[in-house]
Order: sequence, then C-alpha cells, then structure tokens
Amino acid sequence: METLSQDTKNILGLRLVTDPRWVDLAAISLEEILTDHAWCEQKAASSCISLIQKYNDKEELVNELSPIVTEEWGHFRQVIAELQKRNLKLGKQRKDEYVNKLLDFQKKGGSPEERLLDQLLTMALIEARSCERFKRLSEGLDDKYLKNFYRKFMESEAGHYTLFINLADAYINKEKVRKRWKEWIAYETNVMKDMEVRGDRIH
Repeated sequence: METLSQDTKNILGLRLVTDPRWVDLAAISLEEILTDHAWCEQKAASSCISLIQKYNDKEELVNELSPIVTEEWGHFRQVIAELQKRNLKLGKQRKDEYVNKLLDFQKKGGSPEERLLDQLLTMALIEARSCERFKRLSEGLDDKYLKNFYRKFMESEAGHYTLFINLADAYINKEKVRKRWKEWIAYETNVMKDMEVRGDRIH
C-alpha cells in the first residue's frame, strides 16, 4: 500500500491509503459495494444512537450526535435509492472484518473515561477510513454520476471524523486523546496492511 500524502495525513490522520486495486474491484461489484455501503450507514446511525443512550448525561455529545443519526439514516436511504435506480438488490448485512478488528483494540477494562475515549476514537477512525475510501471511489470510478455521488459522501465523512475527535477533546484531557489516537493510528495501519483487498466491502 502506498503512503498517504502529507495533506491527507493532516486531514484524516491515516498513514496508509487503500490499495488502488480496490476501486477496480468495486467497479465490477456495484451491487455488493452499494449493499455494504448501505449497511455501513445503518450501523453508523445505530452506533450514534447507542452512544446517546449510554451517555445521555453528556449534553454536548447528545446535541452533536442527534443530527448525525438523522444524517446517517438519510445516507442509508440514499444508497438504497441508488440500488433501486440501478435495478440492483440490497443484499444481506455481512460481518465487517475491519470494524471488528478495531473493536478488539478497545479497552475492555479501565475507567469510564478511557472506555468513552476508545468508543469515540473508534468512530472517528471508521469515519476517516470511510472518507478515504469514498475519495478513492470519487476519483477512480468511470461512472461520472457515482463519482459525484461518492464525492458528497466523502465530504460528509470528513466532517464526522472531526466531530468525534472534538467530542473526545471536550470530555477528556487533550494530551490523553492525542496519545491514545497515535496508538489507534498505529494499530489501524497494521490492520490495513493485513486486510485482503476485496471489492465487495467498503472497509
């Protein structure tokens, strides 16, 4: 995998970009990639709801994530509409190996603050990687409509990544956030190195 440009590093914090072969594989697996994308949006909405339920006493978190739930669900509906427009079917939800590996890295013990931090940084990392993947699709697909389609998703995910980092800063010492974020980035880099290149998955 090639190294990210400095600009992309600064924006997303990631160290590696997606293997360029992924876009070519995705282009010939549109039903699968759109299906997986739809379920990713659904899971993002559900994850935000879970955070709101768990941390309902944190007013800023509730206020910031409530509209994200609506936005992510709207994205789910957009992808469903795109599938239908192309006479494609929404397939079954499948396990997300990438996300599951990230969940394995979350601290299972520790203080409530540490657990909150890991949950927020997990969400930030998923949004950052999704943004990077959508950028790849917006630049590498031949279908002009889908290029624009994914450009809009890319911009949205970049904003969500920043939101989760900002929420971590709002509730936790910034030095702790930056230290743990570096650990997450190093871990995610190794995950990406070991991941099989598949065109039927967003992650």
